[in-house]
Amino acid sequence: QVQLVESGGGLVQAGGSLRLSCAASGRTLSWFAMAWFRQAPGKEREFIVGISTSGLTRYADSVKGRFTITRDNEQNTVNLQMNTLGPEDTAVYYCAGGRFFSVDSRSYDYWGQGTQVTVSS
Repeated sequence: QVQLVESGGGLVQAGGSLRLSCAASGRTLSWFAMAWFRQAPGKEREFIVGISTSGLTRYADSVKGRFTITRDNEQNTVNLQMNTLGPEDTAVYYCAGGRFFSVDSRSYDYWGQGTQVTVSS
């Protein structure tokens, strides 16, 4: 069993940055494809970025050029650096892990509890 725990969310002004971290226990994250999703109030959960076991990444157009996903295998974490944040980025952010990389949330077996990111204008 894998437990995922996100951290690093909070309140930031528009134009600012945050770094989210997803820590794992129970298994080594390098074995899994990992992704970050987010869900804003009244909206469906959406894929924003993913990284395969080989390190290939894919970004949603809405975050491309502003967000960066990285793995830290020593710390057994997956991190999300978010720059140039805007109010439209306000959401609960979730990390997810699965055997295969996908933009479909149904492909992921393990989920964190989510961390709130709020961007004020």
